[in-house]
Amino acid sequence: MLRLITPPPADWDAFVRAQSNAHLLQLSGWGVLKSAFGWSSERVALTDGAGVIQAGAQILYKAFPGGLFQLAYVPMGGYVSDSAQWPELWQAVRAVASKHRAIVIKWEPGLFLGDAVPPQPESMGFQISPQTVQPPRTLALDITVDEDAILARMNQGTRRKIRQSQKSDVRYFEATSADAARFADLMQITGERNGFGVHGADYYRMAYALFAPRDAALILAEHDGDLLAGALVASVDGAQNGQAWYLYGASADSKRDLMASYGVQWAAIQWAKRRECAWYDLWGIPDEDEAALEAGFQSREDGLWGVYGFKRGWGGQVVRSLGAWDRPTIRPLYGLYRWALKRR
Repeated sequence: MLRLITPPPADWDAFVRAQSNAHLLQLSGWGVLKSAFGWSSERVALTDGAGVIQAGAQILYKAFPGGLFQLAYVPMGGYVSDSAQWPELWQAVRAVASKHRAIVIKWEPGLFLGDAVPPQPESMGFQISPQTVQPPRTLALDITVDEDAILARMNQGTRRKIRQSQKSDVRYFEATSADAARFADLMQITGERNGFGVHGADYYRMAYALFAPRDAALILAEHDGDLLAGALVASVDGAQNGQAWYLYGASADSKRDLMASYGVQWAAIQWAKRRECAWYDLWGIPDEDEAALEAGFQSREDGLWGVYGFKRGWGGQVVRSLGAWDRPTIRPLYGLYRWALKRR
């Protein structure tokens, strides 16, 4: 029989880093970040007789309007040492979530690439959710090959713009904490220009402080003192043959002819290669099949369509994660939750 504990951050992070499918959103720092911006977090772990963690998940909680009930959300995890431990893990998650008056446990298992074996949510009492938190579809670049091979997979326009970004006097560099505020300001400019929501500046500054340099890097492009573009990328240190994620990107309104956004993205891919990642995840495109994506990207700018035109040129595979799954904990209120989603 495994024992339920709330592991301290260091023990939990060591367990996550040991997983082949380790994800940034399961590190304790992600719980700290989200807890500063409207969520709360909790770690649930099951240990053996020697106190070694065998299974676990980080849960994020978000209050529904009124504050009496909550959503329990497990992003891009959890983890088990043996597939037979899944039922016991979810029993523990349900028991803990019930103390928070959670109406539903929402689970996004994440993206499974290479030899990773995905769990089967239906077999554990989950049903497909009508609401996702993270974009379920993405473009994933295999970066196990050399740089010339990566470039060869890109479309001609992207390769040309990368070359152009290298010819000008743009400086590409990994930022320090002193630069994080500049990137945060650039994110606000990008959001206003492109008409999509972004977090406040404090969010990006805190994300950098929590994860860089061990698990993240902020790649910036500067020309004659002007900040032109930036990308916050991450991969979990310690994970074998893991993924890197392009989390956030921003660009200035000026000097766009220097193609700094392309230079920054290429520098981020090179950073992921140096960390021996197997995959580079461009993190989010419209949830459509490849034929629909290619038919619509030139005419649509809403939602993630606006970034798909940029991301499609990098030569990635269109892949879909397992998406979002719900396990109701208070069924009458879960029915009301689904009804409310339909009326949005």
